[in-house]
Amino acid sequence: MIITDIKVTTFTYTSNTVQDTDGHTHPGDPHDATTALLTITTEDGTSGYTFGSPDALRPVMMDNFIKKVLMGQDAADRERLWQAMARWQRGSGGSFNDRSLGLAELALWDWFGRKIDMPVWKILGGMRDKVPAYGSTMCGDEIENGLATPEDYGRFAEWLINRGYSAIKLHTWMPPVSWAPSVKMDIAACAAVREAVGPDVPLMLDANHWYSRTEAFELGKGIQNLNYYWYEEMMDEHSMSSYVWLAENLDIPILGPEFVEGKFHSRAEWAIHGGADILRTGVMDVGGIGPSMKICHLAESLNMDCEIHGGGPGNLAVLGAFFNGRWYERGLLHPFVDYDQPPEYLNTIIDPMGPDGLIHMPTTPGLGEDINFNWIADHTISER
Repeated sequence: MIITDIKVTTFTYTSNTVQDTDGHTHPGDPHDATTALLTITTEDGTSGYTFGSPDALRPVMMDNFIKKVLMGQDAADRERLWQAMARWQRGSGGSFNDRSLGLAELALWDWFGRKIDMPVWKILGGMRDKVPAYGSTMCGDEIENGLATPEDYGRFAEWLINRGYSAIKLHTWMPPVSWAPSVKMDIAACAAVREAVGPDVPLMLDANHWYSRTEAFELGKGIQNLNYYWYEEMMDEHSMSSYVWLAENLDIPILGPEFVEGKFHSRAEWAIHGGADILRTGVMDVGGIGPSMKICHLAESLNMDCEIHGGGPGNLAVLGAFFNGRWYERGLLHPFVDYDQPPEYLNTIIDPMGPDGLIHMPTTPGLGEDINFNWIADHTISER
């Protein structure tokens, strides 16, 4: 099936979250926000879709790299087309990143699922049709009764368990909070959550700070004593040797890498050299579903777990296709944000969770998103 059309539709919707000056998400007043829909269509009229930021799908990405590789090609040749796009990254001077590459590949997977009338997770292997979710918090803030204090984290953790989540991951305070980061406050929040939920609930910490080795060790010892399940991204991940050192000096499992470049190549180096006890992948981190599956099976071959970074249809499809990952990351969550309310461009969310804390795999073809095409048409800013 030959690709005959590739289109980016930019449109507005109502958002109730904002980003601070360091890029962290927080609750906000309702306002107009902008996102984009990538559509790849073949000669028979079948289309595949994925949503992404307008920046990741801007004209220079589409014209110079994605369209240049995909137009006129067989849409079913996903691996060949992914390899061809990935090889453009070096020549792009770093402008064609893994996020843009991943969006193009996700649309190809969605197209294939829609073409053969099958969910992508089944095409990938169909390992399981449901997976438990953990609640992943937004990072700390200075909002009254939000996530401003350790006690706030404790109260919210109790609510998350009552909601049905089987585990919780904290993101603690980061700049531009004036006093952040703080090892002392991070440990206090982690202790408040442990006290609130009891000794048996699995808890994780994503420190998301560029702590030094000594700071990361102090924080790791603190949450290790609180029986936390894993510890992630507490230092700059470009220094793999720092993670090797930390893993050797702590008992708590270290998870990673998350944002370090290099796709499955860098993940292999971390696994081989002991930088992580649990591997990490995510479709937007490594350039799509295909490379994510390679990392999952890399971990499996080394008897390692592999946990998926973030939610969404692509990551959910990967989780349905392999067995050595424990949870789906549902978030980012906050006391003042209703995660279960779909954005206006979707009729339903991809990951509804029942009181049993389980996320069921979609049964509809492709990636499974229930797209409100009428909303998009009525709120389109541009189409290219």
